[in-house]
Amino acid sequence: MAQTKPVVFCVDDDAEVLAAIERDLRQHYKSQYRLIKSGSAQEALEAVRQLKQRGTPVALFLVDQRMPGMTGTEFLTEARKLFPEAKKVLLTAYADTEAAIVSINSIGLDHYLMKPWDPPEQKLSGFG
Repeated sequence: MAQTKPVVFCVDDDAEVLAAIERDLRQHYKSQYRLIKSGSAQEALEAVRQLKQRGTPVALFLVDQRMPGMTGTEFLTEARKLFPEAKKVLLTAYADTEAAIVSINSIGLDHYLMKPWDPPEQKLSGFG
């Protein structure tokens, strides 16, 4: 039986940013990880629950801080209950740096990246 690739889960309500993130991550990590993306934190949380039920490992959550209905920090708080070992990265605008600092302290955020999205070569190497 083939080993299931761990998941890199990306959540951002901005379709353009989400497409750029997926493109860049797929280019660098597709052989090691399965990429899943969602434009809604609520939908993403449901998908994360399904992954947990299936026993699919999640290596990394890359989540935008500002989304309608649920912030990135709120999403990561819930996702962490299901996958406490997954790395957590928050994607923030300059104005949200304070939220990233709070998240580092409250949910053990591993890293945060500033928008606009820059390709991950320097930023995400070695997260797995």
